[in-house]
Amino acid sequence: MKKLVYKSLVLAGLLLAATSCNDFGDMNVSPNNPANPNTASILTGAMRSVGPAVTNIIPALYVQQFGDVTYIEESRYRTVNFDYNTWYTGPLNNLQYIIELNTNPATKNAAAANGSNNNQIAIARILKAFYFQSLTDRWGDIPYSEALKGSQNFTPKFDRQQDIYNDLFKEWKEAVAQFDNGPTVQGDILLGGNVTRWKKFANSLRMIAALRLSKVDPAKGKAEFAAALADGVLTSNADNVVYRYLAEANNEHPLYNNYITLNRKDYAVSNTFVDYLKKTNDPRLSALADKNINGEYVGVPYAVFPVAWTAQAVSLAATSLRQQNSPVNVVTYPQILLARAEAAKLGWTTEDPKKLYEDAIKASMEMYGVYTEAAYKAYLAQPDIAYSDARAIEQIAMQRWIVLFYNGNEAWAEWRRTGFPKLTPARNPFNNLTDVPRRLAYPTTEATLNRTNYNEVVSRQGADLLSTRVWWDKQ
Repeated sequence: MKKLVYKSLVLAGLLLAATSCNDFGDMNVSPNNPANPNTASILTGAMRSVGPAVTNIIPALYVQQFGDVTYIEESRYRTVNFDYNTWYTGPLNNLQYIIELNTNPATKNAAAANGSNNNQIAIARILKAFYFQSLTDRWGDIPYSEALKGSQNFTPKFDRQQDIYNDLFKEWKEAVAQFDNGPTVQGDILLGGNVTRWKKFANSLRMIAALRLSKVDPAKGKAEFAAALADGVLTSNADNVVYRYLAEANNEHPLYNNYITLNRKDYAVSNTFVDYLKKTNDPRLSALADKNINGEYVGVPYAVFPVAWTAQAVSLAATSLRQQNSPVNVVTYPQILLARAEAAKLGWTTEDPKKLYEDAIKASMEMYGVYTEAAYKAYLAQPDIAYSDARAIEQIAMQRWIVLFYNGNEAWAEWRRTGFPKLTPARNPFNNLTDVPRRLAYPTTEATLNRTNYNEVVSRQGADLLSTRVWWDKQ
């Protein structure tokens, strides 16, 4: 058998040698590995994951902005293990590739056809850090420093979340400083290559990340927050960072896909969310939810089983939010104002928390297109809404929960950090959970293909369960 294999290899070698002198043009050039990769197309592809990063329905279910309509499972915490592998092999890998192409002397000149090398690298670093924060907030300790190495390392270690956060702060700061006055970056479907807007986006992400440290490392959180604020963050709704879906099937809004394309209507606005907005006479309710078939706002009963209603009987997400090309908010001015209000209340800045809180509500109403001076003043006059120094942290958190509607990852992270709103866990949950999930469990591939590192992270961080808390979750 060995002789046959050896002879076959020799024959193959002879055939290759015999044909190597012939001119076969581009037959030996792989179309999947072009000599001059188009960094603009790679960047566009990497940015198409921004929408899914924001609109993931699972965290929005956990934080009870949404509820299941028919199959009452995910609101009862049925799924334990969630996959993150496609984030590494997809957008993160592509962003790292952009950085390498703009850094390597052999490719940087060709890459510069799509914008200055520094600007492409800076945008890739900001967006890569955005994705990594999203991942670590959901899973906790994750592969980071040894990730994205390709064939050099198929079994990366899990970095501590604290170390990841420290590096994210560095990445955002260094990326902002890296921008130059060179040609505009092409392929940027998020901010159009606008350097000023990218800097504000990065500084705003840094500010929000700093507030995550409010309980676990307030000294560092305060320092990072103040530095980000000084460097320049979003200053109006015109600065809002928005991902825009398209009026075409390959990049359509997820709720449109569920409600219209698939005709399923699996998710509606939860009664937890609707009832709170009704209780406080919130004019934003009409911009966030539709009335049911009877002309009323009725949230779907959260995690109640068996089902005793239809999709027509409950409030779906507002029609304006679920068109095929509806935009989704990534980071907004009201969100930044609320972060500043909380920081001021914590004594991290000398700003006025009451003014920032009220300004955030006004900006939010304007963002959703429901602002009138009369409605605004009437809303602020209510006992539950009128700023109270004693209840400020809770009030700010409640407004953030509204502002972050359908930005589930961020809303869930802020609920875990602050404890507000006070959510009642699902009744009759799967997996014997007694509380709302605190993290996602790792994909099953880690326990089988990266066992040594998986065992190490579980022994350090805690059991690989939905109930284990991440580093900054210290209520």
